[in-house]
Amino acid sequence: MKACDLVHPDLSADLCARLREAFLTTGYTAAGVLAALGPQAHCALGRGEPEPARRASRDAGALGTLIRLFLLGDAEQERAVRAALGPVDVADAVANDVITADWRAGLDIRPYEDAWWVVADLGADQRGGAVPADHVLGIGHASVSLARATARRPVGTLLDVGTGCGVQALHAGTHAERITATDVSPRALALARGTFGLNELDVELVAGRWFDPVADRRFDQVVCNPPFVVGPPRVDYVYRDSGLGGDDASALVVRRLPAHLAEGGVGQVLASWLHRRGEDWAERVTAWLPGGVDAWFVQRDVADPALYVGTWLRDAGVDPRSAAGREQAGAWLDWFADNDIEGVGFGYVTLRRTDEANTEIVCEDLRHAYDDPLGPETARWLDAVSWLREHGEKLAATRFTVPPTVLLEEISERGDEGWSPAVRRLHRLDGPGWRHDVDEPTARLLAGCRGALPLEDLLALLGSAYGDIDTDAALSLVRELVRHGMLVPA
Repeated sequence: MKACDLVHPDLSADLCARLREAFLTTGYTAAGVLAALGPQAHCALGRGEPEPARRASRDAGALGTLIRLFLLGDAEQERAVRAALGPVDVADAVANDVITADWRAGLDIRPYEDAWWVVADLGADQRGGAVPADHVLGIGHASVSLARATARRPVGTLLDVGTGCGVQALHAGTHAERITATDVSPRALALARGTFGLNELDVELVAGRWFDPVADRRFDQVVCNPPFVVGPPRVDYVYRDSGLGGDDASALVVRRLPAHLAEGGVGQVLASWLHRRGEDWAERVTAWLPGGVDAWFVQRDVADPALYVGTWLRDAGVDPRSAAGREQAGAWLDWFADNDIEGVGFGYVTLRRTDEANTEIVCEDLRHAYDDPLGPETARWLDAVSWLREHGEKLAATRFTVPPTVLLEEISERGDEGWSPAVRRLHRLDGPGWRHDVDEPTARLLAGCRGALPLEDLLALLGSAYGDIDTDAALSLVRELVRHGMLVPA
């Protein structure tokens, strides 16, 4: 597949400033678009159904013109485009592919979050066909999910590896003093420069593969949404394919990232890993880790090979029923079969550089739905791990409480002697909604965690009621509940 023939645009500071002025004047913001379209048409647009948005935008004046131009990919009248863009030098906009000579959008410039805009290439729906090899992906599910999973605490320096259209660096502007962003794609760097210019964000942009451009530097925080698609070692699309086979791209990032963290620095990665027949996925991913890191692997989904291949073909605008689609799918599925791959895991990796001897490495599934962003939970998990490391030997002497957001659910079954509990399950209602099945003694132990008695006294009371209590097992469970925010020190 040939790379895009377009010259990489030069979205200068002046052009970005004029576009920003035009967007603010017309109300071309996330809130403005929602108000103009209404919730139903806005949701339809998110599902890839443009006609309701097209109809709703007819009475929205200059804002409607920009909606149809940049979000729907429609051709508009020259007079309407000039009026909507206002202070923008139209010749400059055409020369740099913001719009085309036939009054269509040349780029996807999309409102995002609170008065932000993101510059990317037109998607397959807007183009009416497959995207080119050097396509720069815009705001997608993966980029948004990583942004929601990232801890947002003030840091001095932050590195965004493989910035693409610049979404992660844009979010970093809310909590990082200095931001560096890298990418191997010259086109991605050009469009990311436009994203940062529109949002008046100062970012150091450097070209190169992986961590090579910052070989001798360390950062307080590193984020990375790498080309993590797994399969044969090839590059069909720069935004998703690394040229490395299998899950080697994710492994490379996890292995190399800690060397670029300052002491106590945190890295967060969106990653994929193979589920190979007869192999534990947790053993696979923890083998990627270097020494000296706390690590939290959270598996959000596991896709079977057929679903995985079809999803990524359609993402690139390739019809799986077409000759090209059948050929690509066949080669991909053959590779999965030849390598005994049963599924592809997907999730988040949080790494913290530490000089502590006893590092914490946890792998767990989090495949149920939840509403809250994972970022605050990530920060809380890191704090809990630090607390447990410092107080581990004093755990039994600690007084704990159960947060009010943690409930105990009991499901009973009817027997010969009436109803008896069959399931006891702790539910945390906030954050990622952790759940834990517990037995009756554990439920009673937690009922006694009111901040009055230390854990060792509660365990002694349980022992008098239930006989010998396995203290080591109880303390292990307490550690897990502390990590999950279901027990907190009083």
